[in-house]
Amino acid sequence: MRVLHFYKTYYPDSVGGVEQFIRQLCKGTTEYGVTNEVLTLTRYHKKDSSIEFEGHLVHQVAMDFEIASTGFSVRAIAKLAALAQRYDVIHYHFPWPFMDLAHFLARVKKPSVVTYHSDIIRQQTLLKIYRPLMHRFLDSVDCIAATSPNYFATSPVLGRYQDKVTVIPIGLDKGIYPQPEAERVLKWQQRFPKPFFLFVGVLRYYKGLHILLEAVKGTDYPVVIVGAGPIEQELKHHAQDLGLSNVVFLGAISEEDKVALLQLCFAVAFPSHLRSEAFGISLLEGAMYGKPMISSEIGTGTSYINIHGETGLVVPPGDASAFRAAMRSLWENPDLASEMGKRAEARYWELFTARKMAASYTALYRQFVK
Repeated sequence: MRVLHFYKTYYPDSVGGVEQFIRQLCKGTTEYGVTNEVLTLTRYHKKDSSIEFEGHLVHQVAMDFEIASTGFSVRAIAKLAALAQRYDVIHYHFPWPFMDLAHFLARVKKPSVVTYHSDIIRQQTLLKIYRPLMHRFLDSVDCIAATSPNYFATSPVLGRYQDKVTVIPIGLDKGIYPQPEAERVLKWQQRFPKPFFLFVGVLRYYKGLHILLEAVKGTDYPVVIVGAGPIEQELKHHAQDLGLSNVVFLGAISEEDKVALLQLCFAVAFPSHLRSEAFGISLLEGAMYGKPMISSEIGTGTSYINIHGETGLVVPPGDASAFRAAMRSLWENPDLASEMGKRAEARYWELFTARKMAASYTALYRQFVK
């Protein structure tokens, strides 16, 4: 069985939550006999190319222009039409308005699956223009996969497609994460000798890091922030204005360093406060490494990963005082925090492995391949 994934960005050009999901899915379903390839756009070169990445082909087509974070490429339409002839299933990753348009212009007739990663939250004016195309596209596909029961229950768009939605949680394969050597772990241990809270992610508006900074004002809780992004300088200035000497911004680091910090941290702080945070893969990474978590209730997959009082603490979104209280609760009760971390890891192994996700998607594909 051959599956073509279509999304606006992918490895090795871009690293993010959806890219990680596609990567894990390609690797996982391969073990069930699925041959995966990815069609994506690139902004780094003008010629089309096909490269191998971790055992699957990635077809890159040059992006022509971008509007409101939506990449467009005329050649991608013809490429999709040509490639679709060779595949049994086309797997789309939503949202990406150009993808909907390309689906119709390429006249794709193969069985189609959509993973619905997120509602469109920020671009409400453009959404009014795009909505008719979006619904026509979602009406036309064979199946829509939501990434958590929480998101399915709270998304007004998914509520319209009750009969064609299935829930398949995102899963991770711990085995593909690098095991950092002892010297690297020791280096970080020496730099951060005290217990610390860890945030990992792209520094974007919906990550709520301004809330985290406000939460630790006037405390001595060490906080390590890993990641780069469009609001990095803004956040650094904010931390400086608040006089926070207990917050360290590390920027982008290697996977080995990230794993070392996940192993060493006391707990994961995940203050995302808007529904643009549809799942929270880096939150799941914390659970995978047995760490208690603090997150906000935004009606998405974050509260499917982190169960309040069981695997960590869940607070109201945008509430710095509540976030500070949650940090204090874990900090002052390390035995409780440790038990929550153990339950978080157990929940990962029960619900969120890449193998479980891959088996579910393989079964879904087979429903549509005759």
